Amino acid sequence: MEEVYFLTAGDARRLLFARGGARLNLDLRKTGRSWLITIEGDEFIFPDGTRVERSLVERIARDEGSVYFVKNGGVYKAAIASEEGFYKLVPTVPPTIEINGIRMHRTKEVNPLQDTLNKVNTVKPKEGEMVLDTCMGLGYTAIEAAKRGAYVITIEKDKSVIELARINPWSRELFQGGKIQIIHGDAFEVIKRFNDGSFDVIIHDPPRFSLAGHLYSGEFYGELFRILKPGGRLFHYVGNPGKKYRRKDLQKGVMERLRKAGFVGVKRVEEALGVVARKPEKRTK
Repeated sequence: MEEVYFLTAGDARRLLFARGGARLNLDLRKTGRSWLITIEGDEFIFPDGTRVERSLVERIARDEGSVYFVKNGGVYKAAIASEEGFYKLVPTVPPTIEINGIRMHRTKEVNPLQDTLNKVNTVKPKEGEMVLDTCMGLGYTAIEAAKRGAYVITIEKDKSVIELARINPWSRELFQGGKIQIIHGDAFEVIKRFNDGSFDVIIHDPPRFSLAGHLYSGEFYGELFRILKPGGRLFHYVGNPGKKYRRKDLQKGVMERLRKAGFVGVKRVEEALGVVARKPEKRTK
């Protein structure tokens, strides 16, 4: 496997102040490892022999909100410009994705890892259970569920998001086989292909309502209900969009539509900024 070394603005500043060389973590704090970067004149030499000019490191040091990586002798920004918009990794720990200036994870009150744990802990996937993660993103939810012994199917519509996940060292477990299967497609259409009662747990963390209203619809919730096993658990991330400015209570509408779809035990989970629900157990005669 070819080596990839990651740099943030803070890492670049440490290099610029170093004399002779420096040991840095180069995997975005995924591990506690450090690598030696040596200095010759105006060049920084990475462990694979790649030489990076001082002027480029100075440019990285000024770019606080981005991630760069060194691979195969070149230096690249972990960003993608496509017809859908501009995507980039943001150097939180672990990283989040920013799409057209909007961050995918909560990063102010909690870091993305704690945000993930808050969501997953609402439904507590167990060893051997089948979990559906409807909107993969960087895959932290799917990875956490798999760590707990569950088998996970995760869906992602956006090719650019999948590509950034391939770059991100914190997402590596998504692509190592094991207990996680990725399906590229729109969750609204993909879930229609699943059999009734396929999943013990569903974690639904969709884009904001203004970007993916169909993933908040009664029709979609009906499909989630169908593919969940009797007694199965659902977590639906909602966040607080509009609450501060328009006093629009999106959670209330979500809860009403979930109940109409057949879910019971529907309640808010403030810590995770979402709603939990379950499918009733089959009644015994």
